Amino acid sequence: MTIRVCVPKEVRAGEQRVALVPDVVKRLTAMGVSVSIESGAGESAGYGDNDYVGADIVSDQSTLYRSADVLMTVNPLTGAQIEQLKSGSILIGYLNPYSDTDRFKRLQEKNISAFSMEMIPRISRAQAMDALSSQASIAGYKAVLIASTLLGKFFPMLTTAAGTVRPSKVLIIGAGVAGLQAIATARRLGAIVEGYDVRAAVKDQVESLGAKFVDIDIKAEGTGGYARELTAEEKAQQQAILANHVAAADVVITTAAIPGRPSPKIITREMVERMKGGSVIVDLAAEGGGNCELTVPDQTIVHNRVKIHGPLNVPSTVSGHASELYAKNLLNLITLMIKDGNINIDLEDQILRDSLITHAGEVVSAAVKSRMEGGAK
Repeated sequence: MTIRVCVPKEVRAGEQRVALVPDVVKRLTAMGVSVSIESGAGESAGYGDNDYVGADIVSDQSTLYRSADVLMTVNPLTGAQIEQLKSGSILIGYLNPYSDTDRFKRLQEKNISAFSMEMIPRISRAQAMDALSSQASIAGYKAVLIASTLLGKFFPMLTTAAGTVRPSKVLIIGAGVAGLQAIATARRLGAIVEGYDVRAAVKDQVESLGAKFVDIDIKAEGTGGYARELTAEEKAQQQAILANHVAAADVVITTAAIPGRPSPKIITREMVERMKGGSVIVDLAAEGGGNCELTVPDQTIVHNRVKIHGPLNVPSTVSGHASELYAKNLLNLITLMIKDGNINIDLEDQILRDSLITHAGEVVSAAVKSRMEGGAK
C-alpha cells in the first residue's frame, strides 16, 4: 500500500510557513510516497499549487485529513482538526508538548502516533531533523534586521564628508543557535558585538564569530544543550555585571529560553532606564513572556526613550527559507520510518522514541504523561 503524506494549509493567524516545499515533495515521490497538498498551502511561502509537481492538490480540507497516513504540519492542530484525522494515522509537527494536555488526550483516543518536532533529541545523529535549531537560526538572523530597522543609527562605522560615524554596539544575550546567528549577522553588518551566556562552554564559539564574550564567572550548563535555571544569588550576580554592558549597548537582543518554562527575566526595568535614549531591545524570548521584564509580547513599546520589541513567530517572517529548512527536517525524520515502502516506527531508535508523544492508543512520552496525570493544562 502506498504511503500518503498530506499537508494542510496552516490556520494560525499570521503563519506564513508550509510544512513541505516542492523540492522535498519531489524527493518523497521519488521514494514511492504519495503526497497531497491543500490548495493554497504554500502561497505565503512563495509556492503556488502548480509548483508542487507530482503532488495531488486537494481543495477540501476534511478529505485531506481523512486520507492522510501521515499528516505534516507546522503548528499544533486544533481540536476540530484532530477530530478529522484518520484513526491509526501519524501526525508530525510542532505539538507544544509543554501545555494543553487535552490535545494529547484527543490524539490518544484517536489512536494517532504523534511526533513532536520540539522533542527531537539534541544528539549528533538528529541534527538534520532538529527543527528547533533550524528555525532558531532564522530567528537570530531576523532579530538583527529588526533591530537595525528600529535603531536610528547605522550599524557599521562610516567615514563621510560630514565626519565619521561610530559603529553601533550590540549585546547578544544567549549564545545558543539563535544567539550565535545573531552575533554573526550583527558582525556582518559592521557592529561592535558582545555575546553573553551563562554556559561558559560557548565562549570559544562567541569569540570565533568576532564578538567579545561577557564573562560573569557563572557556569550553568544544563541538559540537552540548554542552560539550567540560575539560583537567586547567581541571578543577582548576573544582573549586576550585565547592567553595565546593557547600558553601553545601542542594541540588546535576548534569546534565552528554557522549554516548558517562562523565559528567565534577565533585563530589569532599572537596567532599561540606564540605557541611552534611542536604544533598542529585541526580545526573542517574548513567546515565553520575555527576558526583559518590560516586554509586551507582539508589541513594540517605548520606555524612557528605549524601544522594546517582543516579536512572536519570527521564523514565519522569513517564510521561504524557514519552510525549506523545516521541510528538510521533516523529510529526514520520516525517512527513518520508511522501510521497504512501509511505515515502521522503531521504538528502539532514540530519535523516534524521544519525539513520540502518543502511540498505539497510549501516551508514551513520560514528560507529557506526567503533566496529564498531574492535571496540567
